[in-house]
Amino acid sequence: MFKLHKRLKYNLGYRCIVMVWMTLKFIAKIYSFHFKHRIWDNETFDKWNHLITKMAQEYREKAILLGGVLIKVGQFLSTRTDFMPDAFIKELSGLVDRVPAMPYSYARSILEEEWGTSIDAHIEEIQTPSIASASIGEVYRAKLKDSQIEVAIKVQRYRIKEVFHKDFKTLRIVFWLISALTSFGKKTDLPSLYRELVTVMNRELHFDHELSNALYFKERFEENASIHIPFYIEELCTKRVLVMEWVDGAKITDVDFMNRHQIDTKETAKTLFDFYLEQFLTTGKFHADPHSGNILVQQDGTIVIIDFGMVGEVRKQDSHYFKQLIQSIVMDDYDQVIKTLDEMNFILPHADREKLKRVIHETIKMYQSGTMNIQDAHVMDQIKEDIRLVIHEQPIQLSAEYAYLGRAVSIVIGILIAIYPEIDFQKWAEPELKKWFGGKKIAETFYKQYAKDTVKPFLSYPQAVLDWLENGTRDRQWDQQKQKQRLKHQYFVILEVLSIIFLLISLGCAAGAYYLQWQLIVVIALCSVTVFVIILLVILRKHYKMIQSTN
Repeated sequence: MFKLHKRLKYNLGYRCIVMVWMTLKFIAKIYSFHFKHRIWDNETFDKWNHLITKMAQEYREKAILLGGVLIKVGQFLSTRTDFMPDAFIKELSGLVDRVPAMPYSYARSILEEEWGTSIDAHIEEIQTPSIASASIGEVYRAKLKDSQIEVAIKVQRYRIKEVFHKDFKTLRIVFWLISALTSFGKKTDLPSLYRELVTVMNRELHFDHELSNALYFKERFEENASIHIPFYIEELCTKRVLVMEWVDGAKITDVDFMNRHQIDTKETAKTLFDFYLEQFLTTGKFHADPHSGNILVQQDGTIVIIDFGMVGEVRKQDSHYFKQLIQSIVMDDYDQVIKTLDEMNFILPHADREKLKRVIHETIKMYQSGTMNIQDAHVMDQIKEDIRLVIHEQPIQLSAEYAYLGRAVSIVIGILIAIYPEIDFQKWAEPELKKWFGGKKIAETFYKQYAKDTVKPFLSYPQAVLDWLENGTRDRQWDQQKQKQRLKHQYFVILEVLSIIFLLISLGCAAGAYYLQWQLIVVIALCSVTVFVIILLVILRKHYKMIQSTN
């Protein structure tokens, strides 16, 4: 099977069939599960998470085999905490560094094509196989011929641009299926999501964008002696090739390495904290892929930042929105909170804004009136799960930029805790937040109150949310009943569509066999037609009864 995938991975028809079939299979599994499990208890949730994990594993395996858009879609979806299940996100995070390497012969031909000359004209030696393999490019360690400088050469993968643009067409079909057959597709702005995917992926396909980003960050942080960004050999960089300084170092999370070289972990964490906080608060670009493989620490403690293919931007208007949200929450003005979220295009047009306002208000009260300690992990996990389910039911959709910002923030927080578990985020952030709010007076008005009423209660449990969950049970049960009816309806629609598809296939086989005078095949095909007509009529009859019973 692996060899078959390898031979056909660049065949448009095969890739299209795999992606569409996988989508239909996932949709059928989800509806089948909801149809069988009408009462959702802890055991049902465990089964649901197991199903989602298995689906994510299957997706990851297919993505690694086929490459192309499947990998990038998986990486993109792993950033979408606004609508993707946690189990799916965790499994897809494995797509970051697990991509099979391409043969060196492909890389050599691309280098010579881009440089317009033999590779030996510029390279003294190059190490094979590649030292890193990602979804779009391979990285090789080499030495330049004249200067003897050690460099890292990033080469675009074989036919990746062609594969991406073909997959975009298939992806449009997949999005149409999700939109037509699922409630998720009806409450999500899928056309906007598709445009974001295509825009983000197209941007990463052109290495000149990555070069421009790297030069931007190198200039912006040139005065920061604790941060190093590699220089690039610009005359050898093209749309499909990047040549940059080779840097040695360990992953930023390698605490043993830092201890061996007597590097202060607290100081390292503080340097990294300041580096990223400035990007997240200040207007300009931010490094959107800060996983530990892209952040290195050298023996002298210098932090090295690499790979600027994924970069987001904090606009001046974004900064204004963030301040406005904080100030509205502090002043208990949740109408303004909803208005700001609307201006940020977070809320889809059909959203119930009053319900959403109530959810946000009660979630904030959770942190303002709790009394229990956060270290009671079981209770905290249950509350977080309840809140996550409520929020995921709302018609909220982040733009790609905000999704990448949220992902970058969460990854950086995880890295900082891994390096220095005793980190005090409030204490380290206070000076920058004061400057961000525009001065001491404004900071005292909003930041101190916000820190007192909101940040500190992060160490406690939300009693208010428990009360709200009890009061809202009746409403949630009614919503669940309506959701079950919708799921049941869509389940029948899927069965009807599949029956029609197989009926048409059987008719086509019968017509073709009749033309070729294959009598036995004609009989078999006509029998299949009869069977699928009967199945379709039975499904339509049950669907009609279900509709009548709900009216």
